[in-house]
Amino acid sequence: MKAAPGTQTKPSESEKVDAWIKALKHPLRDVVTDLRALILGVDKSIGEEIKWNHPTFFYGGPMKPADPKLYKRYLIVFNVYKKDCVRLVFPSGATIEDKSGLLEGDYADGRRLALFHSREEVTEKSPAMKRAIKKWLKLLIEAEKNAA
Repeated sequence: MKAAPGTQTKPSESEKVDAWIKALKHPLRDVVTDLRALILGVDKSIGEEIKWNHPTFFYGGPMKPADPKLYKRYLIVFNVYKKDCVRLVFPSGATIEDKSGLLEGDYADGRRLALFHSREEVTEKSPAMKRAIKKWLKLLIEAEKNAA
């Protein structure tokens, strides 16, 4: 599943995410940092940047040119507008088979959400998060191979 060495086609902007987190005034800031470490730890091909005013995680490996409005490269987007939880938006979460109950919602655009209210919940849901991210990466990479 990992991109071959030297194939990181979209560079990560970790310093911008660091600055965003440093400036974040949110009661669940520790949850944000735990989730960030969890996501980035799943696979070396995952990069990060600030997009849509929040940390956003993407597949950094090679991809064929596509309509940028499809956001095919994007895996997860943070949403911290609520003070009682951190929401992770999986833009194409409907394509991920998730029987754990981690991914919630039934949105017409195919996105799904994962909600976190505490650091303990991050630990508890960590295995399901890792599985969901790995499944999404696998689907994305297979779709790229089939597009050849």
